[in-house]
Amino acid sequence: MMGAEAAGELVTGALVAGAIEGRSGERHARGEHASLCLNCGTALLGSYCHRCGQAEHVHRSLSAIWHDIAHGVLHFEGKIWNTLPLLAWRPGELTRRYIHGERARFVSPMALFLFSVFLMFATFGAIGAHLEFPDNTPPSVSAQAQAKAKIPQVQAELDKLRAEQKAARDPTTAAALDRRADKLDEDLEGLSQIANWQPGRFADLKTGWKRLDEGFAKANKNPNLALYKMQSSAYKYSWALILISVPFVWLLYAWHRKYKVYDHAVFVTYSLSFMSILVIALTLLGKAGVGEDGLALAALVIPPLHMYRQIRGAYGTRRRWAILRTLLLVAFAAVTLTVFFLLLFAVGALG
Repeated sequence: MMGAEAAGELVTGALVAGAIEGRSGERHARGEHASLCLNCGTALLGSYCHRCGQAEHVHRSLSAIWHDIAHGVLHFEGKIWNTLPLLAWRPGELTRRYIHGERARFVSPMALFLFSVFLMFATFGAIGAHLEFPDNTPPSVSAQAQAKAKIPQVQAELDKLRAEQKAARDPTTAAALDRRADKLDEDLEGLSQIANWQPGRFADLKTGWKRLDEGFAKANKNPNLALYKMQSSAYKYSWALILISVPFVWLLYAWHRKYKVYDHAVFVTYSLSFMSILVIALTLLGKAGVGEDGLALAALVIPPLHMYRQIRGAYGTRRRWAILRTLLLVAFAAVTLTVFFLLLFAVGALG
């Protein structure tokens, strides 16, 4: 069932993106022929209608439906293969060329954004990735009492082992004592979690808005349900990331009148598309067994490097100013994500 839902989301995203990106008709070798456009009735002068753009030939076969789906998912009219390499390595050039009018060659920012977001959530659904709080079942009163009573004993034993390890002259003995001490460290941490158990919960917020405050209270009673609602709503409201981000990018070039809000919107939308694809790649690599340290390093290094290259190429900014703007953009991105998650939480609380 989870795989079917993921596939459904992927196909939906491709078709939505295709609807934004594609023309109204496709040319096929076989189909009905007419002297008038079947869409708008204009007399045809060639293979395509000069008024609405629909192809002279249209198809009416069941196989053509599957062709359209595969075409939307895999091809994006062939533009995807022109777009992705530039998006990955020369995002600034892609942004600049699209803004300056090269539209037919590349997938539009919004179409690529929609497809990448749908693909990301389809991937999460396929592999069962989701956020959740730890088990909210409280330990028994007796278990908590036993843990509290045992903590001083374990701590004393741990201190003794550390002292023996420090005094040991034989490396083998010191290593054995170190392993025993590490095990006691883990035991001590587990005992502390039991003794000081607190249920996973969201922050206690009081806004003065009765309905929203009631939603926060419900979320604290069942935080995993609240997280599920947030994840379910994330792709529906993903477009809000663009609206939240554009003003921040505008601030970086507010005194440059040659750059329009449209330019910043293209920059943001292509950047968010890349970040979605990066999340997909890192998620799949983690699922394939790549170490967490390597994935964490990639997650920390690649986004700011990509932002820097996009700023340099899109706006022609000098190196030192591009570095400064990249640092500001990373901070703005953190604020944007915080606002977005608060928005999702508020939507879930009110819903």
